[in-house]
Amino acid sequence: MKTIVTAMLGVGAAALLGWSAAGSAQEWPKQRPVQFVVAFGPGSSTDIVGRLMAQKLTEVLGQTFVVENRPGAGGNIAAQLVKRAQPDGYTVLVISVAYTVNPSLYANPGYDATKDFVPVALGPTTPNLITVNPSVPVKNLQELVELARKQPLAYASSGIGTTTHLSVERIKTAAKIDITHVPYQPAQAAGAAVAGQTQISSTSMPPAVPHVKSGKLRPIAVTSAQRSPALPDVPTVNEQGFSGFDDLTWIGFFVPAGTPADTVNRLNAEVNRVLELPDVRERLGQLGFESRRNTPAEFAAFVREEIPKWAKAVKDSGAKVD
Repeated sequence: MKTIVTAMLGVGAAALLGWSAAGSAQEWPKQRPVQFVVAFGPGSSTDIVGRLMAQKLTEVLGQTFVVENRPGAGGNIAAQLVKRAQPDGYTVLVISVAYTVNPSLYANPGYDATKDFVPVALGPTTPNLITVNPSVPVKNLQELVELARKQPLAYASSGIGTTTHLSVERIKTAAKIDITHVPYQPAQAAGAAVAGQTQISSTSMPPAVPHVKSGKLRPIAVTSAQRSPALPDVPTVNEQGFSGFDDLTWIGFFVPAGTPADTVNRLNAEVNRVLELPDVRERLGQLGFESRRNTPAEFAAFVREEIPKWAKAVKDSGAKVD
């Protein structure tokens, strides 16, 4: 009898735990504010998206979404923080393509990209944009290559191992030229070329587009396969004597492994809903972002494809961070 009672108590406890987990998933996000841990500093593309999404989700769901910037180690600091958070949907990692680059760039990024997180939704994507200070006497990529063969040049990127860095390294390898790389924080890289600290800048589009439109930077090329609607007159790298370029910076939303599937699906649905709002699409489009609806499973498959893609790019470039 004692054994039967114990077993029944165990079943009851398990059922209670299951009911509690299901109840928590159904209640999300009513219990408390949701924290977006943004992996890069204010003004970065990741920050721009994270803040816009937090603002709009707060409006449409009637619950507070707050942003906490935790920059450092190319996004690894934020990833490690969220990895240790409770898997309840109230702590969300907002990070760029660095999520899939860092496992091959760092000897130990502090997380396993395929095990420690659940991919929730792929947010907006943006090409990388190569620009020059207007004082640099070039108007296209081939002229820039020729100038690099005649005199020393330097380019600012959004950091070692970022796609903005790897894109230019790929061009350097193909053109057999040498341009000095100067890594900056993402939000400062475009400003380096504006201030003349470097002649060239390679960043995602959002930090650079305002400088282009004000005339403080001259756009040379976008790294996507197609031209960007935000700057339709700027040719792609592929149009200017190179091939195989479709390098994007993307922003993704992740939660700790073990987060209930119902919560993951609800968060995915709300992120997609906000990204389809006309004012959000217009704002992001002006900055060079594009987005499309996707499921957690589709985003997870995308992440699995990105990891080996960028591992090869890191290996070919020789980039490493200890």
